[in-house]
Amino acid sequence: QVELVESGGGLAQAGGSLRLSCAASGRTFSSYAMGWFRQAPGKEREFVAIKWNGGNTYYADVVKGRFTISRDNAKNTVYLQMDSLKPEDTAVYYCAASASGSFSDPDDYWGQGTQVTVST
Repeated sequence: QVELVESGGGLAQAGGSLRLSCAASGRTFSSYAMGWFRQAPGKEREFVAIKWNGGNTYYADVVKGRFTISRDNAKNTVYLQMDSLKPEDTAVYYCAASASGSFSDPDDYWGQGTQVTVST
């Protein structure tokens, strides 16, 4: 019922910036919590940032102060602004939508992912 398409990934130098976008279609965008997650080779998927439909946000400690999640309900789009990038940020980044806000529901939706690579 909900389709998510990420874009904006690519190669960046350490200390640089990237902005990821996630375009959503299907059910009403504003009724979902939106989040960004990432997965590096050999590691489990981890959460990066979440913005609930009420507007509150939460960030993983390792990105706090460097990444910013935002959403534009009029455009059905969520963004992840990434500044001061580090090589440790290298991963496939996924956009997700959760009706409950927990991102653990089988009814949650996930995008295909976009690769972010940060060089030294």
